[in-house]
Amino acid sequence: MRVPLYQIDAFTDTRFGGNPAAVCPLDDWLSDETMQQIAAENNLPETAFFVAEGAAGHSYALRWFTPTTEVNLCGHATLASAYVIFNHLEPGRAKVQFRTQSGELVVTRDGDRLVLDFPAWRPSKIEAPDGLADALGAVPDEILSPGRDLLAVFSDEKSLLDLTPDFRRLEQVDTFGVIATAPGDTDDFVTRFFAPRMGIDEDPVTGSAYCTAIPYWSERLGKTEMVARQISRRGGTIYCRANGERVDIGGNAVEVLIGQISL
Repeated sequence: MRVPLYQIDAFTDTRFGGNPAAVCPLDDWLSDETMQQIAAENNLPETAFFVAEGAAGHSYALRWFTPTTEVNLCGHATLASAYVIFNHLEPGRAKVQFRTQSGELVVTRDGDRLVLDFPAWRPSKIEAPDGLADALGAVPDEILSPGRDLLAVFSDEKSLLDLTPDFRRLEQVDTFGVIATAPGDTDDFVTRFFAPRMGIDEDPVTGSAYCTAIPYWSERLGKTEMVARQISRRGGTIYCRANGERVDIGGNAVEVLIGQISL
């Protein structure tokens, strides 16, 4: 059996930038164990698998795996999956619906850019978990959370660039991931994302983090449209829009590899 595989760099218009995702279109689901093994073999931040549902105008069921576990929401691999559908499977299509663990997600083509319609996860202030500051190597100005991730707010972009987390200590903090964020020098805001408990020490660009970051910065800046930059080593640009209980997360994508997996 051979499974198609596409590798797409998401949230960038430059090859080898942004966040790489593997995308595997399937006729029928593989076993959970096999999909996890493929994700581990790919050793990318995420591998997405999807299966078409229904007839013309159909949607797709979509799942995401890190090298170590399945996750309930992933932005960059959703963007990459839509790129594959728009450019290879259904090139005449401008909008696609995905059925996921986080409900229905819609991706729309907007020129060269793709826009994710995701849920808004509004964060509330919380007490910093034990060990967080020591693990990050710096004390955030405030800590917020919508439930899944921690949002650690810093005063300026340099503070984020200077962070040198102890990932093995951060692994002991009870959270899916940590979104470190600050006002940007040239962008509206900047972020970094750490998720060592999910097998990803630092994620290059994290679409799902903006479900939390967009509502926070929209309220703080008094703006509904913003441009963010994830300042990882690879880096990526995210075009943000607050839209009530939803957020629009826009970005570009670049194709890097097309191949097959032998099973």
